[in-house]
Amino acid sequence: MTNNIFDVLMLIARPAAGKSEIIHYLKNTPAEDRAARLHIGKIDEIDDFPMLWTWFEEDELLAQMGHERLHSDAHGYFKGQHLWNLLIRRIGLEYSKRLRDYPSSPQPVTALVEFARGTEHGGFRAAFEHITPELACRAAILYVDVSYEESLRKNRRRFNPNRPDSILEHGLSDEKLERLYRGSDWAELSGGKAEGVLTVAGQPVPFVVFDNQDDVTTPGGAPLGQRLQERLNRLWQLYSIS
Repeated sequence: MTNNIFDVLMLIARPAAGKSEIIHYLKNTPAEDRAARLHIGKIDEIDDFPMLWTWFEEDELLAQMGHERLHSDAHGYFKGQHLWNLLIRRIGLEYSKRLRDYPSSPQPVTALVEFARGTEHGGFRAAFEHITPELACRAAILYVDVSYEESLRKNRRRFNPNRPDSILEHGLSDEKLERLYRGSDWAELSGGKAEGVLTVAGQPVPFVVFDNQDDVTTPGGAPLGQRLQERLNRLWQLYSIS
């Protein structure tokens, strides 16, 4: 850890749970205030959605050219479950490259690692099996907790068909959300606890749960800031002793 900030904050949840809104809030909080209240330094975001979306776009281009799609079928599902884990490996590779360059930054850096996983494609348990020790030894986890029904509601609300590649406005069809994300293994992994420590890649990684069932992230502002401060300060306490 560096200068009282998280080196890596893994922000994980169901789709549309509020991860992107939390990152939006963090990015729009003045740097000194963000570091003092939330233990977040200069933000370096590593999100697997742009990686995934690039694969879909490339597959569409290949299909237009008369070639075989590489990653997804014509309905937008991955050809193999291993590709979900490849995305996690890509996150680790990206973090390794960026870690090399962090010492040149004039400000301490927090890598924000964002992804969602459902039990249909292995859940968070499978994803954690592909996290690198290099990343895990510097990480803390903020899990944004919503029910499947709330994930579905917010996914429908945020989707903008004119901007399907947008971080804040992308969405899934009801059918895909149902198939890929109705099941979640987070409660099993965490033992149903609001905070604790998980073992990831052989490393102790502290976690806290951010309850967002009441959707404090959509309106944002002070209520979001207050809850985020309380949860991140508690996570920092665990991170400092892990």
